[in-house]
Amino acid sequence: MTCPPTTELDKALAAFFTDSESEENRARFYELFLNSSFFMPIIPQEKKDEEENDQEEQQKVTPMILEAEGNDYLVLFDTLERLQIWADADAPYVPVVGYVLAQNTTPPLHWALNVGSDYSKTFVPEEISWLAEMVEENLNEPEEST
Repeated sequence: MTCPPTTELDKALAAFFTDSESEENRARFYELFLNSSFFMPIIPQEKKDEEENDQEEQQKVTPMILEAEGNDYLVLFDTLERLQIWADADAPYVPVVGYVLAQNTTPPLHWALNVGSDYSKTFVPEEISWLAEMVEENLNEPEEST
């Protein structure tokens, strides 16, 4: 990594890569990831006649999935600037929170975070499934009363 970290997620990822065996580093990175919002590039929808453009059609989005080395990757960026640099233009996107991604991703899909930046990371299906389990466990825990 040549550039200094610019976001809290960058800092957590740098610590995670420095010592991935550290439970503290792992927990901090994954907790931050699950609670962060990301810019997910989408495939632009073809424009239809106004009569065909009902509200349901406008709400449909198709995430950009890239194939590399035989695997499919959902591409995510933690800043709009990183997305625009990667796309070399203004790219259509939808915002999505990490825990929502974990809940809705099914194998064999991988994730690619901050492609092309100094703070990129790929997530494998086993890792994503583990994150989904953590989210589910957290959702099922009874709330503490104060």
